[in-house]
Amino acid sequence: MLWKLQRKTLIPAQIIGYLLGMFLGMAIIACSVQLFFDVRPLLSQQSDIFNNQAAVVSKKISVFKTLNKEKIYFTNAELNEIKTQPFVKDIAVFGNATFSIGAFTNESSSIPMFYTELFFESIPNKYLDVKPDEWEWNPSLDFIPIVIPENYLNLYNFGFAESQGLPVISKNIISQISFNIRLSGNGKTKVYKSRIVGFSTRINSILVPEKFLVWANDEYGRMTDSRVSHILVEFNDPSDKNILQYFHENDYDINQQELEYSKLIFFFKIAIFFVLFIAATIVVLSVAFIILSLNLIIQKNRETLMSLSDIGYSGRQIARFYQLTVSSITVISIIAAMTVALFVRQLYLEQFSQLFDFVAPGNSIVLICSAALAALLLLYNFLILKTITTISR
Repeated sequence: MLWKLQRKTLIPAQIIGYLLGMFLGMAIIACSVQLFFDVRPLLSQQSDIFNNQAAVVSKKISVFKTLNKEKIYFTNAELNEIKTQPFVKDIAVFGNATFSIGAFTNESSSIPMFYTELFFESIPNKYLDVKPDEWEWNPSLDFIPIVIPENYLNLYNFGFAESQGLPVISKNIISQISFNIRLSGNGKTKVYKSRIVGFSTRINSILVPEKFLVWANDEYGRMTDSRVSHILVEFNDPSDKNILQYFHENDYDINQQELEYSKLIFFFKIAIFFVLFIAATIVVLSVAFIILSLNLIIQKNRETLMSLSDIGYSGRQIARFYQLTVSSITVISIIAAMTVALFVRQLYLEQFSQLFDFVAPGNSIVLICSAALAALLLLYNFLILKTITTISR
């Protein structure tokens, strides 16, 4: 009898409006958050977008700099000026070898004999996009680990090998081939063993460990100070419009493609956060709407509820109907939102698996919806009981 009486106080349109608003908002929130966590490792694996906050900067080569090579090098004052720019987080100097380097194979080797002149550069390890196990240099082993750009291997396989009728080589095969490195300078010559231990997609240079290059320049180098021809600049915000303007005004050359990758993730984050803001607004408005509606219903039926209290019903008994009603509608809407979000995730994961070598991370949808449901149920039950208890006193 009590519930039949209280049921007449509800307005179906308000309940339906709350259900639809909560369902829509929670579905968008669950889908957006899960999409962010799913796409993040995918983009990181495919293009290193999420870690790519730096770009290589050098001076533009002109006719005057061709005649005077000293002008292509950065001075200490120029480096300090770049480092103090508000959009620059840090800079890293490329170390370069100042001695002669030759790579060759032995005549008894199972691979064809070759000899070529090389150059070596180094960069701090934190800027490397590959972390090979053998990267640490150990002077006692006389072994030099090398990282080359991945496009060098592609140029050989799809260019040189095709024109010369040579076999193509995979990363695994070339990583197993050992060869010799001859270092010469300061009247000294020594042969070391070497092997390619990794392939970089970010840095277009032949890299060796920084510790080794510092030692080798001291041992074989032609000069005491290594001149800086290009640097790696790490940005606070790669989408800052002042970056390209500054480097253009100072006649510096910057790899704009690196910045485009970072801009892409910046806009991706902005889009996700914008959608989350809209969805959160819908949820907040839905919560405010149902709370306001319940308050209006309770105030409108104040006399009826007070009469129920007078004939012996406690505030908790009177509130139980409204608590169960709102809780049931909230549970239905969030379960429906979770189901839709899981279905949408399954659809785009199938597409990702067809296009990429993709391993899906953990599922956050159930956790998000469960946390939201628990918080809302506690909020509604507390507010309804408090309002009813206040009136029934």
